Amino acid sequence: MLEPLPVLTPAGTRLLDAASTLFYEHGIRAVGVDLIAERAGTTKKTLYDRFGSKDRLVALYLRRRAQRMHEFVDSRNADVPPGPARVLAVYDALAEWLSMQGRGCGFVNAYAEVGGTDHPAVEVIRAEKAWTRELFAGLAREAGLAEPDRVATELHLLYEGATVIATAGGDPDVLAAARAAAARVVAGA
Repeated sequence: MLEPLPVLTPAGTRLLDAASTLFYEHGIRAVGVDLIAERAGTTKKTLYDRFGSKDRLVALYLRRRAQRMHEFVDSRNADVPPGPARVLAVYDALAEWLSMQGRGCGFVNAYAEVGGTDHPAVEVIRAEKAWTRELFAGLAREAGLAEPDRVATELHLLYEGATVIATAGGDPDVLAAARAAAARVVAGA
């Protein structure tokens, strides 16, 4: 579970907004603190005063991205009655979310740059992936599916695989295929 986001000053918010756009569009390592401060209309000193380090800013960018994605999925599922349709609605939310993104999963992108290190973003990335798996487990339990943990693992694999293939593989049609495969998993449970 990710901790709540801190309350930021206006300058801190501008820095986080600028960093979020730059990190997502260009990658973490390609973006320096000078560019972030310039885009935010602040100084490097302000960045370090607010966040302590670029690494902590990266972790906060991902925490906020996770919060926004979670809220997005929850809002799309809010009006879907509990049951198999609610489980599958997560795939509809994913398709909608990805249609608004330019570079796929920000967490996978970040992990490609900092994974295998002690970077504070790794914990955030893993927490986001655990949240997604637990979302499926909770929805499977709510729908009364047999073996909800196994079902959640299979649904999560389809979800993550579809995300990567749709973006890195350049195949947006895979989202419909993943949803259809998920429907078969749900029907079999």
